[in-house]
Amino acid sequence: MNFLKSKQMNKLGLNLSKTVLLSMVFIAALGLTSCKNDTKKESESTEMSSDMAANTITFGVRGNCNMCKKTIEKAANSVAGVKNANWDVDEKKIEVSFDGSETDAMAIHKAIAASGYDTDKVASNEAAYNDLPGCCQYDHAMKID
Repeated sequence: MNFLKSKQMNKLGLNLSKTVLLSMVFIAALGLTSCKNDTKKESESTEMSSDMAANTITFGVRGNCNMCKKTIEKAANSVAGVKNANWDVDEKKIEVSFDGSETDAMAIHKAIAASGYDTDKVASNEAAYNDLPGCCQYDHAMKID
């Protein structure tokens, strides 16, 4: 009878050892997974900070109305790397935020000029200007600085 009890005790001890060992392996795996996720979160925040380092420029663009605004902003936003473009109808100025690693200011000027609007650095495409609605055909001598 004592022999049976000691055998059961050994089994119990062996089962307890296995349980402790498995628990330790589980905790170690959980810890490694947690460290891996922290590394991933750190790299994601680095990517976000590069987005926040976007360039912002403001320059003059000739135009007249809200139809002009729509076309000018669409042209600027069509440039790869442009995050946001907002043309002020009254001030005749556009503010553009863009990723400098994907584009530059001159590419934005050229895109707007190709849509028919003069910028303070690039004259409009004459054919595109002639295709603009009558209300959008601005005076080329309009002051934009």
